[in-house]
Amino acid sequence: MTLCEANSAMGQDSGKYGWGDIGIPRQQPKGDKVSKDHPRGRGAADNPGNRYHAHETRRFDDGWETQPAPDLITRVGIDRSRKAISYNNSPDIPFDRSINPYRGCEHGCIYCYARPTHAWLDLSPGLDFESRLFARPDLPQRLMEELAAPAYRPAPLALGAITDAYQPIERERQITRQVLTILTETRHPTLIVTKSALVERDIDLLVDLAGDNLVEVAISLTTLQRPLARTLEPRAAAPQRRLKIIETLSKAGIPVRTMIAPIIPVLTEPEIETLLQAAFDAGARSATYVLLRLPLEVAPLFRDWLDRHHPNAARRVMNHVQETRRGRDNDSRFGHRLTGSGSYADLIAQRFALRSRKLGFGPGQRLSCDHFVAPSPDGQLNLF
Repeated sequence: MTLCEANSAMGQDSGKYGWGDIGIPRQQPKGDKVSKDHPRGRGAADNPGNRYHAHETRRFDDGWETQPAPDLITRVGIDRSRKAISYNNSPDIPFDRSINPYRGCEHGCIYCYARPTHAWLDLSPGLDFESRLFARPDLPQRLMEELAAPAYRPAPLALGAITDAYQPIERERQITRQVLTILTETRHPTLIVTKSALVERDIDLLVDLAGDNLVEVAISLTTLQRPLARTLEPRAAAPQRRLKIIETLSKAGIPVRTMIAPIIPVLTEPEIETLLQAAFDAGARSATYVLLRLPLEVAPLFRDWLDRHHPNAARRVMNHVQETRRGRDNDSRFGHRLTGSGSYADLIAQRFALRSRKLGFGPGQRLSCDHFVAPSPDGQLNLF
């Protein structure tokens, strides 16, 4: 999709999406310390330029009183997909292919490592990433075509590996539901990562897949502190609601993994053992974690968020981050980017492993690839 197509699509299809049943109220709760120029219900506070811009603008106080920022409307453009499946060769993740029904994510998690991808669209990784989204309505058809290719061989496919496939706009668009239906009909092994209660809508498909050992759902947990979650992940499901998701799915016989991600030094790191215990009690039977990583434009956005919401802890947080990232805000080396390095990172790894072992967390599901039924080239399932 060209930049012209992206800008045009933004103007053609827009709408405002409420918070519905995802666990966070629409109205800004009283008592939250949010500056008057910070749009309510958003993670980022500004729209800094991306790394491809030749120029940038900066705010400064000229003595005039500013007005409170208005609510920021979510606009949805159309991304005409050429391919459905994205492949990777990363040794850090347990899958080599993924599908992402949306670009950008309305959850607005300030730490999201995917924010810099909006720079490729000449948009900001800040507020643009969480308010100027792109839906991919052609994705189901492209997926059918790729699964029907004679050379295709099935392997676990991650749904929503970059941005959450169950973010709020999925309620209306239902692209994820269409994709999951195809994966169910073709008996394709599927991995899902989400922090949204909307995943419960598709429990019928997930139960079907689980019957043939074809699915594992990973529910991301960051903190059990509701005030912290409210600003850290403003439009994602509340912490206790995510535990309920784990309970609902696991009782239905769907394998559930918990991802303690990200572990943020000082702010959420003390909760490692508590989060693991809560996830296990809810029904999760495997667990992984990711240490906070701040690639490219994410680092200044996160630093700004710290200064706004946790100024007294900001220096300690970033000192520990840099301690695990070889003195920098980020370390992108394979083998280190997810867990960090150094004594502080080693201590986190030991604590996580010790508590996981004591609770009885297992290694997770080894999904079956033996049931795959390729669709025919005309888009019909080839059952015989």
